[in-house]
Amino acid sequence: MKSLVKIILVVIAFIIYSRVNAQELMCNVQINASQIQGSDKSIFEAMQRSISEFMNSKKWTNNVYQNTERIECTVLINITEQVSTNEFKATIQVQSRRPVYNTSYPTTTLNHLDKEMDFKFNEFDPLEYSEGNFISNLTSVLAYYANIIIGLDYDSFSKKGGTKYFQNAKAIVTSAQGAQQSGWKAFEGERNRYWFAENMLHQNYAALRDCFYEYHRLGFDMMAKNVVVGRASVLKSLKQLEQVYNRKPGGFQLQIFFNSKSNEIVDLFVEGLSKEKAEITNLLNKIDPTNISKYEKITKGK
Repeated sequence: MKSLVKIILVVIAFIIYSRVNAQELMCNVQINASQIQGSDKSIFEAMQRSISEFMNSKKWTNNVYQNTERIECTVLINITEQVSTNEFKATIQVQSRRPVYNTSYPTTTLNHLDKEMDFKFNEFDPLEYSEGNFISNLTSVLAYYANIIIGLDYDSFSKKGGTKYFQNAKAIVTSAQGAQQSGWKAFEGERNRYWFAENMLHQNYAALRDCFYEYHRLGFDMMAKNVVVGRASVLKSLKQLEQVYNRKPGGFQLQIFFNSKSNEIVDLFVEGLSKEKAEITNLLNKIDPTNISKYEKITKGK
């Protein structure tokens, strides 16, 4: 009897421990190697397992998470070329979402395609990463996006709450300045990992981060209680993006935001008041002209 009690206590302790020590991410990792012909597919299965373990097992913050609080995200790595036995060219699509308060609806916080991901992977070697050091392009890219995902999640719950994690992402960029692989350097273009992290911390984009907080916390999180009030708050939050647009029309950060939010905004305002529909379409047609055809649905209906 005493042995049974001990076993029960151990099981309970384990459950409690796992709940309060859960990692931050609940990451679904997918490797698409359909473009690679004639190679041993076991390496891609091992790659998926290793990356999944890396993203889901590593502790990215000092905060305590419960299992129900873990951030849902998806990492899709599309292998475009196998250069050698252990060298690959790929793209990485990163998506994350967070629940809307008192609903079953998940709102997308990030939907970003990074086209520059060259890396090495050895099937039987562990993935190594050390903060402040560039060990491999693969783990640096993964750690970078883990911090971006967490930063955006924190920004959606408190004003500029994700600053620490954007700083972590920027530190990873700094450590990668000597890397041969592209995507890390300012001079390589205005739409890469360098500028994503840099812009999130720059004062010119403070209004975007304020919008991000108000959009989620004062807008969508109010929907279960009062849809009209919540939608009005979303509209108010989006008006702040005009400041960002006026500084840099067509900028990278606005593109990232609307890649995540354009469809959701249409779904929300297609049911809005006539005045709201006019205001939001005038605003969006100005600051996000690439999605004008989407925004027509707001006034015309789906």
